[in-house]
Amino acid sequence: MFEKKHHKVLPLHRFAWRMAVFIAWAQLLVLGALLLGVGGYHWIAQFSWVDSILNASMILAGMGPMGELKSDGAKLFAAAYALFSGLVFILLMGVMLAPILHRVLHMFHVDETDLQVTEPHKNNGGRR
Repeated sequence: MFEKKHHKVLPLHRFAWRMAVFIAWAQLLVLGALLLGVGGYHWIAQFSWVDSILNASMILAGMGPMGELKSDGAKLFAAAYALFSGLVFILLMGVMLAPILHRVLHMFHVDETDLQVTEPHKNNGGRR
């Protein structure tokens, strides 16, 4: 997925495309986590759809719940979803920072003559 250390630095337009792909994956992850929370709040906590979206969004954003949880099952779900949301946040940071950190670290491995941006070799799968 990323260029090897003997390849030259990726051109800026290709790096921008790579970032767009990683942002799209992050958005899908957030959407999946939000749908899981909305479903749980609706079916387990018996909240309306709007209240479910509000509570799942608030928990996923790290703000805290908005509605009163009446059953033990709803409270257990909210606790599990809060822990899950914390892990999703850590995963999102990894997904968003991976291309940036790779690019910065890759610049340490290239020679000064290689700082001119070129594409990796394509004739043998990117290997020299």
